[in-house]
Amino acid sequence: MRTSALILLVLACALLAACGSKGPLVLPDKSPQTQPAQPATTPAPAQNSDTQ
Repeated sequence: MRTSALILLVLACALLAACGSKGPLVLPDKSPQTQPAQPATTPAPAQNSDTQ
């Protein structure tokens, strides 16, 4: 009687521990994927109306 109650308690704890686990079942990659860097655009030279 005591052994079956212990087994039932362990089984209930195992089922409750797994309850509510959501998300992917695999580990995520260690290195995140990076976006390729886009070249920086240089601003156009300022046109000054004072010098001609």
